[in-house]
Amino acid sequence: MPKKIVKDSVSGERKCRCFKRCGGCQLSESYSEQLTRKQEKAARMLSGFGRVEDIVPMEEPYNYRCKVQTVYATDSSKRIISGVYQSNSKRMVAVDDCMLEAQQAAPIVCTIKKLMKDMRIRPYDMRTGVGIVRHTLIRTSFSTGQVMVVIVTASAMLPSKNNFVKALVKAHPEITTVVHNICPDGMPLTLGERSIVLYGDGYIEDELCGCRFRISPASFYQVNPIQTEKLYSYAVEAAGITKGTKVIDAYCGTGTIGIICAVNGADVTGVESNKHACRDAKVNAGLNGLDNISFYNEDAGKFMQAMASRGESCDVLIMDPPRAGASSEFIGCALKLAPKRIVYVSCKIETLERDLRILTKGGYKAVNIQPVDMFPHTMGIETVVCLERKEKKQVEEEQVFLTPRRKTVRKVTKNRR
Repeated sequence: MPKKIVKDSVSGERKCRCFKRCGGCQLSESYSEQLTRKQEKAARMLSGFGRVEDIVPMEEPYNYRCKVQTVYATDSSKRIISGVYQSNSKRMVAVDDCMLEAQQAAPIVCTIKKLMKDMRIRPYDMRTGVGIVRHTLIRTSFSTGQVMVVIVTASAMLPSKNNFVKALVKAHPEITTVVHNICPDGMPLTLGERSIVLYGDGYIEDELCGCRFRISPASFYQVNPIQTEKLYSYAVEAAGITKGTKVIDAYCGTGTIGIICAVNGADVTGVESNKHACRDAKVNAGLNGLDNISFYNEDAGKFMQAMASRGESCDVLIMDPPRAGASSEFIGCALKLAPKRIVYVSCKIETLERDLRILTKGGYKAVNIQPVDMFPHTMGIETVVCLERKEKKQVEEEQVFLTPRRKTVRKVTKNRR
C-alpha cells in the first residue's frame, strides 16, 4: 500500500499512515510537542556545560528535504512501484508521496516509473542481480529552482536513454540537468565512481547566506537548506568574524561555512579528506570571487598537528564532524593548536556531549549552546556550540579546586573489656 499523508483539519498538522512501517519519521506527536521533547533532551545532555538556548524551530516543518533518493521494484502484478528502504533494513516500503521530501520530487518519480514501463527498463533486484535501475537521486535548489535527476544503474547499459531523457525533460521543464551514474556494486543508495552527463551541466547551484554553491551528484550538502541558513548564521556569528580573523574550517566538505566566513572578511583555510568535496569547495570559492580562502585535501587532525609543530595557530577553529563526532586524535591536535575560539557544529548530540567533556577538560569553556531543529519529525538535533579558551591562570585555579585533598586518617583503637 502506498504511503499516504493525512492532514488534521483543525490543527493543520500532517501525519503519515505509514509511520510505523517506514521509519523515516521517528516522531508522530504535534510539532510543538516535538520541539519540547528535543529541548528537554538538549538541556538534559548539555546543560552541564552551560546555558542551553531555546531550540530554533522551522516555520513550516514539511517538505524540507532537498535531496530525495527513491528505489524501484515490481509488485506481484509486475507493476513498477517506488519507495524507500525501511529504516535500518533493505526492505522497501512503497511511497507515493512523503511529507518530508521536496514537493518537486514526487511528480518526477511518477514520470520515471511510467517511462521505465514504456521503455521496458526493469528495476534492479538486489536478491537476484537482475535489472537495471538501482535508484534515483533528485536534488532541488529551493533558492534557484534548479533540479537535478541522477539515474543510478547497475551497469553502463541504460536502454533508450536519449529518448528517456527527452521525454522526462519535456514532462518536467524544471529539470535543469540529468546524470547517469553507474554503480555496479556497493551498498544500497550509494553512487558509483563513474557518471555521464545526459542533459545540462551535470550540477545545480544553490544560494545560501548570500553565497552561491555548486552541487554535483556526490556533493555533501545539508538536506534542509532553510534551517541550514539559520544554522550557519549562528555558527559564523559565534565565530566572531572580523576582517583578518584567521579561521581553520575542519571537515569543511564543499566549503560552505568557510566560504561564508571568507565573505565576511576572514582569512580561511579549509581542510577536507574527501577529494571530490575538496574539488567542489575550490569551485565554490571561485563562484563567489574569493581570494582569501584556500582548501587542502588532507586529514584535518594531521594538518593541524603540522601547523602546531611549526609554531602556527589560528583565531578560530570551526569543526563540523560526521555523526560519529571528532576522533580523539583530532581533538588532541585541536588542543595542541590552541585556537582562541572553537565553533563546534554537531549533527548528533550524544557524540557532541562526549567531545565537549574532553574539550572543557582541555582548557575550554562553552559560552553559547544553540540547538537547531534541522530534521523535524525525527529525533535529530543539530547544535552549534561556541567554546572559548580559558586563561592559563583560570585553568590552574580550577585544577587546584578540583584536585581532591588528601585526608588525614586517625587510627582508633577500641577499648577492650
